[in-house]
Amino acid sequence: MSSSFTIPIDVGSIDSISAVIDEPEGEARDTAFLFAHGAGAPFDSEFMIRIAEELTGRGFALMRFQYPYMERARRDSRRRPPDRRPVLESAHRAALARAREQFAGRRLVLMGKSLGGRIGSYLAAEGEECAGLVFLGYPLHPPGKPDRPRTDHFPDLRVPTLFVQGTRDKLCDLELLDGALKTFAGTTTLVTIEGGDHGFKVPKKYGGQGCPPYDELAAHVEEWIAGLG
Repeated sequence: MSSSFTIPIDVGSIDSISAVIDEPEGEARDTAFLFAHGAGAPFDSEFMIRIAEELTGRGFALMRFQYPYMERARRDSRRRPPDRRPVLESAHRAALARAREQFAGRRLVLMGKSLGGRIGSYLAAEGEECAGLVFLGYPLHPPGKPDRPRTDHFPDLRVPTLFVQGTRDKLCDLELLDGALKTFAGTTTLVTIEGGDHGFKVPKKYGGQGCPPYDELAAHVEEWIAGLG
């Protein structure tokens, strides 16, 4: 059960961004997610929708939203690069404020695919309250540039955090991630998808079907949530 709406924003060249609430058919659990998209696909991409379906099927509610650059791209029918970090953070904060209203009384976890997870983690490091972080493919470094890690804020992250990473992810050297996690202030859990790339596509030679194992990804999230108590 989904409902669409817009969120007013006061940054960039547009005044609102699209969003959608995904609620389970039955009684909702006491944890909800603010789910942010990655750099190259919108909030209603197949990946975002399938993950939302898997989690609502497990009783969780989610809110998905669109960053301003993706909103402009859709309105103008042209591809655009991601906004600068301050714009992304501002939009994410606006979505977070709406999610807190929507899911009042429930634990709220910031979840994101790649870029969306990274921006959510900056907010948490800057003091925005949340029950935890879920990274579906954390972009540890740019492709082919492991010498440029995106980990400066890890010592300021004090909330429980789940990393779900593909073993073939070119944006996350797992050995480097293992070392970076030692600087993390909060507790971390790392699970890997064997053969998965940055989009979690698993080829047949690794036992996959060339697409993300959505059920497995959602199961890892559900199991981690259960461990929060």
